[in-house]
Amino acid sequence: MLFIQNKDNCGFAKANNQAIRISKGEYVVLLNPDTILGEDVLKTCIDFLDNNKMAGATGVRMLRTDGSFALESRRGIPTPFTSFCKMTGLCSRFPKSRTFGRYYMQYLDENLPNQIEVISGACMFIRRTTLAKSGLLDEDYFMYGEDIDLSYRMLMTGQNNYYLPVSILHYKGESTNKTSFRYVTTFYKAMLIFFEKHYGHYNLFVTVPIKLSIYAKGAASFFKQKLFSRNQKHMSRAEYIRQYRFLLVSTGENLEKMQKICESNRISYRIEDLPAGRGNSIEGDIKTDGFNYVVFDTDIYSYKNILEFFRHCGSQRKAPLIGTFSSANNRIITGEFVLN
Repeated sequence: MLFIQNKDNCGFAKANNQAIRISKGEYVVLLNPDTILGEDVLKTCIDFLDNNKMAGATGVRMLRTDGSFALESRRGIPTPFTSFCKMTGLCSRFPKSRTFGRYYMQYLDENLPNQIEVISGACMFIRRTTLAKSGLLDEDYFMYGEDIDLSYRMLMTGQNNYYLPVSILHYKGESTNKTSFRYVTTFYKAMLIFFEKHYGHYNLFVTVPIKLSIYAKGAASFFKQKLFSRNQKHMSRAEYIRQYRFLLVSTGENLEKMQKICESNRISYRIEDLPAGRGNSIEGDIKTDGFNYVVFDTDIYSYKNILEFFRHCGSQRKAPLIGTFSSANNRIITGEFVLN
């Protein structure tokens, strides 16, 4: 294993390009650190690319921390019309429409492999020969937008981008302060870079309204988040954590360790002493009503089965959030905090 240490944060595109240039495999995998993969993900994606020579790259089904489907798993290229539909709300109003809902492609079946346009950079499997034709990530993007740009250029090579229904957990946004001026300016600057690069040749009747919409959307997002932050009740970290209820799913010695962590942090909890079934499966009826987090012992249960459990919970109105425990670090890990 080779590590690259940078003195400064050089951005997503530049950092990944450093690794891509010295890698040697047939495939390149871009993977965010704030992800958890099911045990079947790597093999499924590689097998798919091995058996589909016209597939230049593939993405996966990403889950939010409550197990619900992340719309960013499948997206269309943000052409001027697609962007217009997204910004005006037509995409949300008609999500299943192939005309107005193309941005998130919700007209496609979540449970089937499908040809898509944009693959999220959070988890992207790319054929090296495709990268040789499309070029690497554009380093003009510091963060956000580089995956859209690369997906667009990969499609221009004549190969296709795909979505596969194998699950990963992506703590998207959990570590990002979306109330910060830096976040808003970086995100909407990326939108402008993409538009200027690929659609800047359009006449002023197209480019000016879209640019104004991007600026307006960015400003509205910033002030909305600032107002939300100002109205939030401020409390200490300990007070914040103690407002939650945990359901601990494990057995034996690890269950005792999980209990001690909750007790030391004065967290309300209930235990579910549930041994794993064949293949580290989750067997038995687990009642999650009234709990904010369900914490699974990853020494006992496979990530694939944990994610599948939460994926079904994600359809509930008040779905619990994902928590994990491992004896390797003796910590309960969630999207918001780490407890020991």
